[in-house]
Amino acid sequence: MGNLFHGNDRLPEHKHFLAWLLNQIKTQQPDALLVAGDVFDNSNPSAAAQSAYYEFLADATQTCPKMRIVITAGNHDSASRLEVPRPLLSRHKVEIRGNVHREWNITSNTWLMNYDDLLIPITTDAGEKMVVLAVPYLRSDVVQNANYSEGVKVFLHDLTARARELYPGQTLVMMAHMYAKGAAIAENDHSEKIVIGGQEEVVMGDWTAHPDYLTCGHIHKRQHIWNTDWARYSGSVLPMSFAEKDYTHGVDLVTFEAGKKPHVEQIVYKPQHELVVLPETDKELTPREMKQLVKTMLPDRIDGKLDDNYRYVVLKVKLEKVDAEEIRELEEAMNTKNAKLCKIQKIVPQINVATMSGAKKLKSIDDILNRDPMETLKEAFVIQHEVEMSERQEALLAELLASIKNESND
Repeated sequence: MGNLFHGNDRLPEHKHFLAWLLNQIKTQQPDALLVAGDVFDNSNPSAAAQSAYYEFLADATQTCPKMRIVITAGNHDSASRLEVPRPLLSRHKVEIRGNVHREWNITSNTWLMNYDDLLIPITTDAGEKMVVLAVPYLRSDVVQNANYSEGVKVFLHDLTARARELYPGQTLVMMAHMYAKGAAIAENDHSEKIVIGGQEEVVMGDWTAHPDYLTCGHIHKRQHIWNTDWARYSGSVLPMSFAEKDYTHGVDLVTFEAGKKPHVEQIVYKPQHELVVLPETDKELTPREMKQLVKTMLPDRIDGKLDDNYRYVVLKVKLEKVDAEEIRELEEAMNTKNAKLCKIQKIVPQINVATMSGAKKLKSIDDILNRDPMETLKEAFVIQHEVEMSERQEALLAELLASIKNESND
């Protein structure tokens, strides 16, 4: 909670989801609700976002008094801030794990992890027992290994071994927040914070002594974790970029029966605001054609006002040159629709600098020193903006160059 989407406050969207989730809890009456991190979008959430969070926890514990709620910190959260109300919330069956608590061992010169603090036993209505292994996002100072990925892997293995030691024969459900090797993310405009080069990728597929089930946060697309049949990402509850507009969202309902693999069913949630990219095909539309498409594809506002279920929209427009008037007309057309314009994606023809009028091949240093600065600046403008200067821009630049020349001659 607490994030913006192209400048739009998403708190009403999060409240819409939480109301839906509360209804699912009322219907399903689960034994536990697991939240795998990134409760908030940043480490200093607004008072309104925190208020919505605590209001939901209060409503959820009243709606389903038997249910245990387990929440871990993600990489966006302030682990310490999330843990502040832990003593109070634990009395209401809400368990928060933001930090990995540890003590320094003078003898071995290593940190001793308090794994027991991350093990949360749960007894169902039927008397069945299971243990939640609640793993917050592991920051580099906690991972005792020069190789971060290997350090996370060791931590998870050691925690699981400790759980089997303390709770032999019981079902183990791990909840973590990490980047597993092979996880699918959007090719363009992905919003997950991924370290380039795979330095944070954790290999899960070769783990033979794994827990009975692992649910993971961090990656926004719902999917199995690569090379496993016992671990998955449940996905984000809202799309975080237009690259995610076709993802399915919701919560995973996981059912355990003795002697059987966990049964996983997604309860699909439809976000309050649909993401729309126009045109939906790869066809390139001029501003005039786009105005007509907006007119036919998007519903009008009622009495000039947006309703609660307006759309977020991106327009892909072909422009021979950047024309402020055409952009303004598109924005005005969108202002009559039950939608918010997030971005106009300008598609401009690729310009070959070598074919520009006045372009010359440079063969020596003298060619560069004797070249008209205007030509150099015009080519730089094309490279930066993929469009030639307008006549007005060229005139203003010529005036500026003349002014600089006059000052240098004084």
